[in-house]
Amino acid sequence: MRIGLAGCGRIAERGYVPAAPAAPGVEVAGFADPDAERLERCRRLWAQGGDEAPGFADVETLLAAAPIDLLVVAAPAEHHLGLATQAAAAGVRSLVEKPPAPDLADARQLAELDPQPLLAFNRRFLHGAGLADSIPAQGWLELDLELRFRRDRWGAHEARDEALLDAGLHLIDLACHLLSAAPLAVRHAHVEHERASLELELTRGRARIGCATDRGHREMVSIRDRSGKLLGRTRWGGPRSRIGGLLGRPDPLVLSLQRQLEAIREATGVPLREPPHLLLPQGPPRRLPATAQNGVAAMAVAEAARRSAALNGAEVTVAPVEVPA
Repeated sequence: MRIGLAGCGRIAERGYVPAAPAAPGVEVAGFADPDAERLERCRRLWAQGGDEAPGFADVETLLAAAPIDLLVVAAPAEHHLGLATQAAAAGVRSLVEKPPAPDLADARQLAELDPQPLLAFNRRFLHGAGLADSIPAQGWLELDLELRFRRDRWGAHEARDEALLDAGLHLIDLACHLLSAAPLAVRHAHVEHERASLELELTRGRARIGCATDRGHREMVSIRDRSGKLLGRTRWGGPRSRIGGLLGRPDPLVLSLQRQLEAIREATGVPLREPPHLLLPQGPPRRLPATAQNGVAAMAVAEAARRSAALNGAEVTVAPVEVPA
């Protein structure tokens, strides 16, 4: 699967460039960014692995010059719809980083493109992979989800999205994904630029979500049944993860993006140009990549959370969204 990277910021540098060569059957075919310095930085990082890929100042030129199977849209959110539209016009599916768009209206337009874009909710391939076997097929479940990190340590070049869109959307999508459930209502929401929390009612459970972009990195997801019995828990970040990094354990961002790219290659039917043994499962079970329609559902929850926060935590119904299984 040949991918093009539209946007050469931190998520490209620290995520996709190291993740692509780790994913069997995936290669970077080209980069696009109007910032020449960032563009050349990503090209140099990719070349360290022994391969080279051309760089272009804009996506239109990339799409015309380099045959690709997937365009990774890693530019700031206000450019997502335009870049994905260019890809769709060229017959190329896009993988759009979160948030899908600055608002719900643009997220809906994104989901109407053909081929419909995929959404880079990569926590599906971190916590989702680790908890897949812990979730019963039926029954009411309680989820607690937390994602926090220090934005200033991440060092984004341009994006300064609020915590609800930067971190919270991952957890909203993960709650819906883990329970295979639709969001119904939001209550007890508190939304600030750097922190947000909410309680999300779903068709088969309840999720308590907390996120922050001004605290040390930590990720946690736990699942309990109606009686309170712990069914599963995953944790990343903190001292244990830092020690793991020193011992050579995989970076959680790179690992999740690697699994995401592998899942997309498998789901979209791009043939594997590697020895057959690489088709064998590696690590925890993989789950389906998110679609732009899943992004609409997450943005609808975020919109309901803002209304709940404005109403001092009152319950607000989530706008219904038809989400594919």
